[in-house]
Amino acid sequence: MTILDRYISREFIKIFLLVIASFLSLYLIIDFFERIRMLLSNNASFYQIISYFFFKVPMIISQMMPAVVLLSSLLTFGMLSKHSEITAMKANGISLYRTSLPVIIISVIVCIFTFLFSEFITPYANRKAEYIKRVEVKKQGKPGSFKQNQMWYRSRDAIYNFNIFDPDTDTLKGVTINYLDRDFQLTMRIDAKQAKWEDGKWVFHNLLITRFHSDDFPSIERVTSRVMDIPEKPLDFKAVQKDIEEMGYLELRDYIKKIQSEGYDATRYLADLHGKIAFPLVSIILAIIGVSFSLRSERSGGVAQSISVGIITGFSYWIVFAFALSLGRSGTLPPLLSAWVANIIFASAAAVMFLRVRT
Repeated sequence: MTILDRYISREFIKIFLLVIASFLSLYLIIDFFERIRMLLSNNASFYQIISYFFFKVPMIISQMMPAVVLLSSLLTFGMLSKHSEITAMKANGISLYRTSLPVIIISVIVCIFTFLFSEFITPYANRKAEYIKRVEVKKQGKPGSFKQNQMWYRSRDAIYNFNIFDPDTDTLKGVTINYLDRDFQLTMRIDAKQAKWEDGKWVFHNLLITRFHSDDFPSIERVTSRVMDIPEKPLDFKAVQKDIEEMGYLELRDYIKKIQSEGYDATRYLADLHGKIAFPLVSIILAIIGVSFSLRSERSGGVAQSISVGIITGFSYWIVFAFALSLGRSGTLPPLLSAWVANIIFASAAAVMFLRVRT
């Protein structure tokens, strides 16, 4: 690494740390004032409040990392341009493509870090934050769990097991309900292909009802469709459904393989799976955009201008990424394309801008 590389890397890292600290502080302050009423109304302790926001930090870092890289590259090269350091580099025959190499390498490292961080740290932290809010603060208890890629729910006199809960259509798929007596003896079992919430009732489809008698063989009844009187509503099962943000890439991939092997549609999960790869990679693309914009002329520096461009570009990416991903979840776009379309658009823009830089 040359002296120039070390200098640019040091300046970029200083601004990078300052930007991420600023973004993190701003996010936590806003989130604090949004949550404080809920926390205080439930008599949350000081330790619970601190713990809740502490475990929110990894998710915030994972989400803001591309914008931090973009803004850091804009500010770094904007300041170099403003103080005529870019002009001095060009006068000494140093290509601006070569000058930007340290920032691009650091963005690659950040990209790898973001993926690993989102894979191993963020899901655990999200689960912990949700547990603190729901169980420790709101005292709602934990009637269900997500284990071995299946969801389990404990009711008053039954144990539910289902493969998928679709919150958009309020539909349970791959349902098994085991009814127990006071001695925890199995009295009845219901197996259904799916159960859908319709007009305030659960309508089960393709049922197999098995009743167990203490003095006789079990009796079996097959039913095409029937309204079942169970006390739980869709909101109860939403608490059990594991959020995509609480699963890493590998865990989500295994879950998709399982539900696909059982014949269920995994389109909405496939879009999120590809998104877990596409989102961290955008850090490299946005870094190139930041460098290219700052180098478009020798005196294009300006903190306010760099911040404005960074916010607009980062916000634009999030809009396109979220919109395309929603199309992939609904099946309007292929899952792979929906996750990568924003990256393709911004990578094309980055390539054009980078090639037009006056070296």
